[in-house]
Amino acid sequence: MDSIELMMEEHQYILRMLTVVRKACYGVMKGDDIQYEDFNQMVDFIRNYADAHHHGKEEKLLFNEMVEHLGQLGNKLVTHGMLVEHDLGRLFIQELNAALERVKEGDEESRLDVIANAVGYTHLLKRHIEKEDTVVYTFAKRQLSQEIIDRVNQKTEEFEKNAEEQGIPMKYKKLLENLEKKYR
Repeated sequence: MDSIELMMEEHQYILRMLTVVRKACYGVMKGDDIQYEDFNQMVDFIRNYADAHHHGKEEKLLFNEMVEHLGQLGNKLVTHGMLVEHDLGRLFIQELNAALERVKEGDEESRLDVIANAVGYTHLLKRHIEKEDTVVYTFAKRQLSQEIIDRVNQKTEEFEKNAEEQGIPMKYKKLLENLEKKYR
């Protein structure tokens, strides 16, 4: 299993969800009622597929090897770049959830925070994915030894087998497809 190819494929699903999130926010901006269940599903996808599944794999399997074996440049790229952006994304989603709760409790002005945090997240992740696909992964492939790449691939295969046994990829791909039908 080519772990980097798999992570790039997962980026495509995440980008599709970012499109859904943006379209849902457009409805909120136009004054439509907030579809809380839809937003809950978007947050579920982001937290459990994009973050726990995808970012978890990057952080536990690939980025650790880059920090350990690619010197100061690898460390800076991962620690001060990718991991900071992962944490910023988590903050956007935490703030989005809080804003959704405030709107649900009657604070109409917090609709603005729903849009700001959701759209902020989409902008962050689009740029983040582009950096990973064009810089970070390329750097890792070029600079890590074949032995380390093979180890990352093996660990990724084990990670994926466990995830598939739990139905994680299938669940979130189906959730994405259902939301895409509503937010075209």
